[in-house]
Amino acid sequence: MDAVQALNTLQTNASTLEQIRRERERGWMEGTLEAMKSFVYQAGMMIEELDQLAIIHVTGTKGKGSTCAFCEKILRNYGLKTGFYSSPHLVQVRERIRINGKPISKVLFTKYFWQVYNRLVETKDANSGTMPAYFRFLTILAFHIFLHEKVDLAIIEVGIGGAYDCTNIIRRPVVCGVSSLGIDHVSILGDTMEKIAWQKGGIFKPGVPAFTVSQPNGPMAVLVERAKEIGCSLKLCPDLEDFQSEGGMPSLGLAGDHQKSNASLALQLCQTWLQHHRHPDFPLLQETLDFAEQHTRQPLPVSPAFSPTTAMLEGLRNTEWLGRSQILKRGPVTYYLDGAHTIGSIKACVKWYREQSFKEAKAVEGPVVQVLLFNMTGERDVAALLKLLVPCQFDFAVFCPNLLEVAQNLNADQKNYTVSLENMLKRCLDNHRAWCQLTELKRDNLWSLPGGTLESSAPLVKGDLDGEMIQLHELECEQLATRALVFPCINNGLQWITQGRDPDLQSSLANPLNRHLAGATTLKEASTIQILITGSLHLVGGCLKLLDQSLSE
Repeated sequence: MDAVQALNTLQTNASTLEQIRRERERGWMEGTLEAMKSFVYQAGMMIEELDQLAIIHVTGTKGKGSTCAFCEKILRNYGLKTGFYSSPHLVQVRERIRINGKPISKVLFTKYFWQVYNRLVETKDANSGTMPAYFRFLTILAFHIFLHEKVDLAIIEVGIGGAYDCTNIIRRPVVCGVSSLGIDHVSILGDTMEKIAWQKGGIFKPGVPAFTVSQPNGPMAVLVERAKEIGCSLKLCPDLEDFQSEGGMPSLGLAGDHQKSNASLALQLCQTWLQHHRHPDFPLLQETLDFAEQHTRQPLPVSPAFSPTTAMLEGLRNTEWLGRSQILKRGPVTYYLDGAHTIGSIKACVKWYREQSFKEAKAVEGPVVQVLLFNMTGERDVAALLKLLVPCQFDFAVFCPNLLEVAQNLNADQKNYTVSLENMLKRCLDNHRAWCQLTELKRDNLWSLPGGTLESSAPLVKGDLDGEMIQLHELECEQLATRALVFPCINNGLQWITQGRDPDLQSSLANPLNRHLAGATTLKEASTIQILITGSLHLVGGCLKLLDQSLSE
């Protein structure tokens, strides 16, 4: 058993996860941090050691990963050795733990994994014979790696929430940040933005400066109150336009207007970190502009903007963050990948996609076909999210679960035991049904699921998924301008959409796809196929694994 296979044994299976959710509703969450601290001690670390990591701690509903990516690139430009812990991974689990912007190597991952894993196995009797779950273990492993690799700082992205997130065992971060808030993970964090803001504000620490971006009044008031209760100095970031340099407003390596607030937050976090460590550039980072009087209606003080240094400007301009507002051009096929999965992030995704796809369409001759490839998991209101995508007027809408192949012979990095196979498939059908209802289309056929057929017709594809037989039937919604189809896996969906026109997309060896489905001719004859892949970071990650083989090396 290799390191990743051993790691997967720590994943919480679907039934246990549901039990944990019920326990959280009964107030179980308060004990999670004490349990996490116990595991850290068992792994051979002291909580006090984490103070050495000079941490930037970032939470939020959307944009927290991008904010961290901006921070990492900026501070690496200062010659600092950076550690960066994020989630989820797209292709390989090593992506979650980065040194100097790159996923930790296989050799180092394996070395440090077994150090921590074996130590926890040896000492687990001290903790009721249990091992930490998947995310807890990876958090412990990240801290262990950053300490042993002697990073100059660690940028830590919160997993879910903040107050009871296992990253919140951090006692003394240098600075904290809260990106844009929205509704997500309601069974854990609460069903209002105010409840969610309370959880996010839980990362504030006494005497530690914190920054946030513009928020709705209700959740902003909660953040302000949390900061007051904890004894934290909370300030609002100015608009990115206020950070002027000789070249004007900073340009960003990440596309989309929504990245402006993430970049502004990153600039404030990095400035504060550099000031705290008395960097030689410190005089250049003095506050030079006072915008407080322009924001007198805000419920908290606005941090003055400053003139970003060259290292900061280059960092913002050169930041890369896969799977977020990402474009891949392959001959006549253009992939638009964005792992948006909340109301706010889908709105931003739609704005970005419509602008970029329109720009591309204007520059080509001949027919352009637009395709949506979508999946959404969890407890989110899929109809509310799909409604935002309808105005894009896709020619085809394709739905599939987050499975790479019909046969579940995935590599260990793509294994997910937290959702049952049946739930994945049913959720995919629910997504399709919601789209049909929104676009007033007629559904023809449905899948046969293990345990019974929903509606019957001749099977198109058969596959054995973990020993359970599932039959895929052509599932379409028919209207003059739109068709919607469901496929059993990501690869089959991409194979049908691209019709063999992406030279770098390897054909499926098993269950070759019937390319004579209605609509295939339209795709074959299009001068350009534009594919928006969204709704789930796991879906985007599966697509990237198939589209970019280098990410699996």
